[in-house]
Amino acid sequence: MTERPQHLTLAIYPDRKGFGWVAFAGPFAVFDWGLTTSRRNKNAVCLAKIEALIERLSPETLVLETYEGPGAIRADRLARLCRAIGALAADRGLEVAIYSRADIAACFLDVGARTRDEIALAVVRHVDVFRHRLPKRRKPWQAEDARMALFSAAALVLTHYRLGASTLFDDLKDGGVV
Repeated sequence: MTERPQHLTLAIYPDRKGFGWVAFAGPFAVFDWGLTTSRRNKNAVCLAKIEALIERLSPETLVLETYEGPGAIRADRLARLCRAIGALAADRGLEVAIYSRADIAACFLDVGARTRDEIALAVVRHVDVFRHRLPKRRKPWQAEDARMALFSAAALVLTHYRLGASTLFDDLKDGGVV
């Protein structure tokens, strides 16, 4: 098994079937990732799996997409799950970072990515290991592929590193290793 890096950032992106997650050891270093689904008691099952994931990975930071308030586009069940995830992370002493879809869109606009499909392609250009997971562009009548949750989580982490880059430099200045 690969040794766990000292500084991990974990992003979780809940969707209608479960959640996608990615853990980065730095802006260019994917450590682990996965997709989780649940058919029944989705929030309880997902929260238990997220708790086990946090226990296994011991991340420093948990990143989520805005789930309530202005600009949040989440079903009530998903908003409740995100609140529970945030509370769990806070109870474990993790830094919790939350970014809006507008934050994510602004970060990827520089590379010409406007839609979720284009952002997923931009993620693949940055993180080639996800290339084999990239779903085909969906047709308007199709439901979103569950693998898009993985790319949404990766986009969250990349947004976090882009917008929170000053903390990386603070660590370097203080003699820390990134």
